[in-house]
Amino acid sequence: MAKIISVVNQKGGVGKTTTAINLSASLAIANLRVLLVDCDPQANSTSGLGIDKNSIQCSIYDSLIRQMPPEDVICKTAVDNLDVIPSCPDLYGAEVELVSFTSRNTQLKEKLALLSGSYDFIIIDCPPSLGLLTINSLAASDSIIIPLQCEYYALEGMAQLLTTVKSIKASINCSLTIEGILLTMFDSRTVLSNQIFLEVKKYFQEHLFDTIIPRNIRLGEAPSHGKPIAFYANNSKGAHAYLDLAKEVIQNAKKSFRERSRSPHPA
Repeated sequence: MAKIISVVNQKGGVGKTTTAINLSASLAIANLRVLLVDCDPQANSTSGLGIDKNSIQCSIYDSLIRQMPPEDVICKTAVDNLDVIPSCPDLYGAEVELVSFTSRNTQLKEKLALLSGSYDFIIIDCPPSLGLLTINSLAASDSIIIPLQCEYYALEGMAQLLTTVKSIKASINCSLTIEGILLTMFDSRTVLSNQIFLEVKKYFQEHLFDTIIPRNIRLGEAPSHGKPIAFYANNSKGAHAYLDLAKEVIQNAKKSFRERSRSPHPA
């Protein structure tokens, strides 16, 4: 069964899509079967993997709203072991259309349940909002990764996001956990980045990844070439950082599996 992880933050420009793409590719490099689900109407994860969002025949919209089987909307990528369910601009209307569904909060969960046996990890790139698409993503997930940029106002909105996660856990998905908070756009030369690091460590140390994503020009260039950083500039600091993040995620998955194996099963 796949471990399903949502990459979520309602603030834009924090490295959410960069993380979804590059974590997925780094897991695939580790010879794991990975599916990236692009739930952001901007479709940047789709184009960042070299897929033209304006020419795709089917997308996550078709599965969520038109009830197309999820296996029929999967696209292969140029990265071995990495598939994607693409997004498209039609998804902008999905939140309004989902309101009329009886199981409006669990449409994505139902679709991904049909694919879970085919992958080791399913990574969901959430939209930069806390609407129905994000709620669907959290309802379908085992855990979440929260990218947090090392800039002024970094913690703004965290309380709202954590309240939403708590609400989802209480009402829809009791097993939802925080995989980790990921510091992004870190520049060790600046006082601000170091201050943000210390502040996040003070309040969220138990959830903080050891890996920190540096501010890196190559990371910014890679999406325009339709490639994850490991295939665009494999010796860059950004590439090494996302490979390290993948190792942490893999270790977390192994730890969770061992804990589940040790827990007593009901008679």
